[in-house]
Amino acid sequence: MSDKDSKVEKKQISILGCGWLGFPLAQRIQSLHSTWQIKGSTTSVAKINTFVENRIEGYLLPLNPTFDVESAKLHSFFNVDTLIISLPPRLHKHEPRFYVKQIDAVISEIRNSRIRDIIFISSTGIYPELNRIVMEQDVKTPEESASPDMVTAENLLTALRPDRNVTILRLGGLLGYNRIPGKYVQGQKDMATGSIPVNYIHRDDAAGMIITILETGIVNETFNIVAPIHTTRREVYETSCAQFGWETPTFADSNIKPDFKVISGAKFDHHYKYDFKFPDPLKFYYSLEDHSA
Repeated sequence: MSDKDSKVEKKQISILGCGWLGFPLAQRIQSLHSTWQIKGSTTSVAKINTFVENRIEGYLLPLNPTFDVESAKLHSFFNVDTLIISLPPRLHKHEPRFYVKQIDAVISEIRNSRIRDIIFISSTGIYPELNRIVMEQDVKTPEESASPDMVTAENLLTALRPDRNVTILRLGGLLGYNRIPGKYVQGQKDMATGSIPVNYIHRDDAAGMIITILETGIVNETFNIVAPIHTTRREVYETSCAQFGWETPTFADSNIKPDFKVISGAKFDHHYKYDFKFPDPLKFYYSLEDHSA
């Protein structure tokens, strides 16, 4: 048993959506807290063996938009004290509000379970470009949001309070490892958004901040999760392309400044103590290797 395990109550945690963020999060939890029980869901049969190799109980749980698996398997997955929901919203061309229906299905299972603590991975993409520093209270309703379905999902989950503790984490642009910003813009011409400040978070820090919450205690709050330095897109793209030898994009000269937002992470800093591994997006760690689960 590690020193941390002796100080922190043993937990049983299920990660719904054990993918690009959820899988390394599960690995890191296991390395820090060897006595904690970790379960992870996937929609890929091929990933189950990878989970087992990493001491993660793997569950094949398709959600389209409801669960289509036997009740015993669902009961086992949700039979924990803590649930982390890491389901990126995906548009469904045949079914409007597909993501909201997925979250509704998850909530039905939560209500029938013993889960008491919930972390929901949301996104700073819900904020419109307000041309200023943006705080958590700036968006509370779908009507205020650039992503109304995501806010609807947040509100459905926070309605579980006070019977359950629900923390909402609005993550900035999730980068690191093989998610390299320059890869997506190399060779582009006359980009108009070079002056916009970025709101990024490295995957290692996203996982680290989630673990800090698990260790310290889940609270009924919403937090922005972003690196504290907001350099410009141009600087990020140029640095990234130079690192990997890609053609640097060019940027249009314009007197018209594009709309922007600077996401504040001050609220998280007030509630929790966390030292960023990568506070500066210009110094994020990247690799061309495949780092998916």
